[in-house]
This record gives sequence, C-alpha cells and structure tokens, in this order.
Amino acid sequence: MATEDRIERVAEQAARESDDDESRPGLTLVAGAVAAAVVSPVAWLLLRASEVGLDQALDLMVRPTAVQVLVNSLLLVVLVTAGSVLLGVPMAVLTVRADLPFERFWTVALALPLVVPSYIGAFAYVSAFGPRGALADVLAPLGVERLPAIYGLEGTVLVLTLFVYPYVFLTTRASLLSFDESLFEAARTLGHTRREAFRRVVLPRILPGITAGALLVALYALSDFGTPAIMHFDVFTRSIYVEYTNFGRDTAALLSLQLLAVTAVILAVESRVGRDQGDYASRGSRRVRDRSLGWWTVPALAALALVAVLALGVPLGVLFMWLGRSGPAYAGGGFAFEWTYGLNSAYVSAAAALVSTLAALPVAYLAARSRSRLAALFERATYVGYAMPGIVLGLALVYLGATHVRSVYQTLPLLVFAYVVRFLPQAVGATRSSVLQVDPRLTDAARTLGQSSLGAFRRVTLPLIAPGVVAGAALVFLTTMKELPATLLLHPTGFETLVTYIWGVQEAGYYGQAALPALALVALSAVSMLLLLTQEGKDVK
Repeated sequence: MATEDRIERVAEQAARESDDDESRPGLTLVAGAVAAAVVSPVAWLLLRASEVGLDQALDLMVRPTAVQVLVNSLLLVVLVTAGSVLLGVPMAVLTVRADLPFERFWTVALALPLVVPSYIGAFAYVSAFGPRGALADVLAPLGVERLPAIYGLEGTVLVLTLFVYPYVFLTTRASLLSFDESLFEAARTLGHTRREAFRRVVLPRILPGITAGALLVALYALSDFGTPAIMHFDVFTRSIYVEYTNFGRDTAALLSLQLLAVTAVILAVESRVGRDQGDYASRGSRRVRDRSLGWWTVPALAALALVAVLALGVPLGVLFMWLGRSGPAYAGGGFAFEWTYGLNSAYVSAAAALVSTLAALPVAYLAARSRSRLAALFERATYVGYAMPGIVLGLALVYLGATHVRSVYQTLPLLVFAYVVRFLPQAVGATRSSVLQVDPRLTDAARTLGQSSLGAFRRVTLPLIAPGVVAGAALVFLTTMKELPATLLLHPTGFETLVTYIWGVQEAGYYGQAALPALALVALSAVSMLLLLTQEGKDVK
C-alpha cells in the first residue's frame, strides 16, 4: 500500500512539473502531418477549379441546369431530413417510453435498415416497383398496365428516407435513455398533462440528439451518389459523375466546389442551432417507466411493421427473389460473379482500417492529453474528409494522380488513401474516447519508473485503449466495404470489388447478378449495427 501511495505521489509531482509533457513536439508534428494529409484533397480541388477562367466559372454556375441541380439538391436534403425526423422521433419514443410489446425486436428491426446501403435499396425498389419490375409482372395479368413512377424526386426521397431515418432514431433513442425521469414526474406534479410535460421538459432535452441525427441525415442526403443516379434525379453528385465521365472536368470541379459550399453551410447552421439549444444536464439516470399505449397499441404496431417491411423486408425480399431466380453461378451478359471481388473488398478495407488506426493514434492521443488549441485544430481537421462527399474526394484525388503524381494514379495506395481521408474520424473518435478513460497518472508513474514516452504508451496506455482502437478499426473496415463513389472513380483497372461489381451489373440491367454480393454487404454491415445495439445493454428490454 505504501508503495502504491509513493507511486501516486511521484506521478502527481511529475504531472505538475510537466503539465504539457504529453504534447511533445514529435507527437505534435506527426498529428499535424496527418491533419495536413486529410485536408490536402480540398487544396487539390481548389487548384483544379482555379484553372478555370473566372468568366467561364460564372457562366457555368448561372446556367439553368446548374441552378436546377442546386435547387434539386437542397429540396432533397430538406425533404429527406424532415421525413427522417417524422419517422425516427416517434419510433424512438415508442421503443423507450411506451409498453411496446416485443420492444427489443422492434428496436433491432427499426435500426437495421441502416445496414442496407442506400444504392442497394434504390436498386431493390426499382427492381420491385419500376416500369418492368416484379410488381408490374404480377399485376399485368390483372389488367394493370402502368404503375406510378418510382423515378425522380419522389422515389429518391422515399428510398433515402427509408434507409437513413435510423440515424435520427438511434440518436434520439440514446438521448431518451439518458433522460432523468424525475424531471418529467416533477412536471406532472405541477399540473401539466403528459403531452405538455413531454413538450416542455422532455423535448428540449432530447433536441440535441434529434439535431445530431438530422445533421447526419442531411449530410448523407447531400453526398449520396448511388440513389439519385439509379432514380434518374439530377443532384450535385449525379451531375458531377456525369460530367466527369463525359470529360467535362471543369464543370465537375466547379460543381464539386458548390457541393462543398452547401456542406459547409449545413455544418454552420447545425453548429448555430446546437449553441442555441443550450446545455441540459441530467442529475441522474433513472429507468424510464413504461407507459400504457391502451387502444393505440395496435395502430402503433401496425405503423412500425409497415416501416420495417418497407425499409427491410422489401430490399431483402427482392434480393433473395433475384438470387433464387438466377442462382449464384448465373453469368448473364458475361457478368460472372467471382469471390475474388469479395476478397478484394476485404483486402482494401483491411488496409484502410489499419492505416486509419495508425493515423488516428497520434491525433486522438494528442487531443485527449493536451488542452492546446493546436491539438483541437488537428482533431477537427480530420473531420474535413468525413464531411466531404465521396464523389468530391474521388474527383480531387483523380486530379492529383492524373496531373501531378502519375505514379499513384489508379493504384491501390491512392484508393486506400481516399478511404483513410473519408473515414479517419471514425477511428479518431473511438480512440480518443478510450484514451480519455485512462488515468494519466498511470502513464506518469511508468515514466517515473524509467520508461520512455513510447515505452509507457506501449506498456500502459495501449493495452487499456485496445478495445476502442479495435472498435474504430472495425467501423472503418465495415464502412469502407460499402463506399461507392470514391471506389468507382479511383479503383485500379481490373481490380473489381463488391461495390464496383454491383454497380456494373445494375447499370447493365442484370439485377439478379447483384443479389449475392449485395446480400454479403448487408450481412457484413449488420454485424456493426448489432454490436452497436448491444452497447445499450439492459436498457433494451
């Protein structure tokens, strides 16, 4: 006991003597280099756009087609975000605050649509409800010659909302699970009805969670490429890809800058709204008492079942239907599926996860252990790539490789670099959270016992943060497997992955060939979602 007390006193003294010892110049330089690498694609994009004359740039930006693309993109973001909030918030309230039968089942079923990549969902809906889809074939003998159009704004909003509302559902649910129920009960004792108490007490305290989910939805809707492309709806991402493939590189670069500007505006608005909401601290974490739905139970279950069927049942049903029709060995149009594509996806995803983990360690460690503004700046810089749509990132790196560094153009290192830039914040966030849970005095004690800074980190800190590091790497791996636009633009010739194969057969109209790899992607993504839901522990009954 005396030895432990002595070690603690020595560690506290060492910490007082060198309060900023963790922010050594070497660590700061490494973290700064990582941050600079992540931000570099923006610089390359600006350089590419600067090569376009000012008059030409202004002419391109005010063209009717460009204005229509801007309007379409903003309209899509607003409608999908509003729809996700209208779906996600009530379902979160039902699964947390009501005596919903089979609550655990509904929680999982309503969250799982997030594991279906939106472009697979769009492909499934077109296969089922398109002009020549499965439903049209079923209804044709009954005299139904034409179905309502699934393409355009309506179809894009429907599909995106069904597959991104879980962002709002999960963030709102997390806020509700941490809400102190005594505050609600206090409002009830003061004479407020349940509805008034919810509006005055509960809603303001879960509003940050709702806003956080709405931000994720808005950014996803703005940056998604696959769904608008399949639905034939002209937004920024589809227009950029069309211009790029038709050698309109100048227009593609200018549209990319506009898309980045809209992304920055959305982030700024969210930041302002977040500050206006204020801080609401809970004094406890009392378990929410279930409240009877009464005769509303049946309508509530019917609504939840309808959403689950549309968001999960339809895409999975379509994929299994096509799989049964074609068989895994069917090679329609020469698009024979090979498991090598899956191995390629796993290979580049594992490489991206490894590099992201190594790059995240210095940034996360510095941000957790240093209070300097420089450390905070480096951490925030890593989020630039996450906010940058994949199509914009791909275009910037295509310009870099094709113009300045030809040796890396269409190579795996450039593709892996794109993944790292895009998904590094996932590793940084998980690692930083783990570092914050490690008592700094343990590292200080190791230093006083003769360990170097690196030795203390390797022997003391790293074993303690290993679960968080692994979780971050797993999240990067699973997200990389689904990334579509950056992969389409940057994958080496002849290097096919699951997503490039799915996109190829979808464009060629051989829907059945996409079933097997699509189901493989969904299954891999489901692993991450189930791991996330298990973190709720006993809160999910």
